Amino acid sequence: MKKVSRLLKTLSKSRHKGVAWLVDPEKVNDFARFTWVKESGLDLILVGGSSASSHNFETTIQALRDIGGSIPVCIFPGSYHQLSDKADAILFMSLISGRNPEFLISHQVLAAPKVAKMGLEVLPTGYLLVNQGEVLSVHSVSQTSSLSNDNPELVAATALAGKFLGMRYFYLDAGSGASTPVSSGVIAKVKNAIKFPLIVGGGLTSTEKVTDAFEAGADLVVLGNSIEKNPDFLAEILSIKNCFNLPLNINQ
Repeated sequence: MKKVSRLLKTLSKSRHKGVAWLVDPEKVNDFARFTWVKESGLDLILVGGSSASSHNFETTIQALRDIGGSIPVCIFPGSYHQLSDKADAILFMSLISGRNPEFLISHQVLAAPKVAKMGLEVLPTGYLLVNQGEVLSVHSVSQTSSLSNDNPELVAATALAGKFLGMRYFYLDAGSGASTPVSSGVIAKVKNAIKFPLIVGGGLTSTEKVTDAFEAGADLVVLGNSIEKNPDFLAEILSIKNCFNLPLNINQ
């Protein structure tokens, strides 16, 4: 059953909004305090990070399945080491905003036979790093620079090239710990260019930033350690999501 692709396509076609939690196995290992997750209203759980390590990867996925109930768990791989058949799906990503062949195709070649044997739902995803010039862990690991929020035309052209190459899902990421998220202008330009499911993450540390991302065209926003630090923040974001997802009154 293709849970994750159905979720993302439904969000995109209906113009409804979704919220995902990104868990880095290197940073979170105590899941006993997250038993509330299955009743939270989260749409998706992503597992992975910029580290190439597979340490705690499978045990993290199993722990998330235990606490997440029916919420799909999807791999957000930092390398070909981060694979597990315990997940529902994988964002099979190419870092198309950079020019490092290791993350454009090399890791993907090493991962492909393993992914095929695992029977994971595979989502061909164009991954673009976009921020204000900050150098974060994802840039250090991938040895690539970000595209700039100040050049939405270039970001949109890069995403469009990914679409023409056959990618069907797109992820705009400012990077974990970014002080500034992907701009509304970039999100709007990319969504208009690709007209495919669009995921946005990194730097979404306030209700205003999440609202801006939704209004610009993000179908799914990704929250990280802000959830771990303050579950009340997640409740606020889910409330915003629900407001966006209210049925339209055609008589108004």
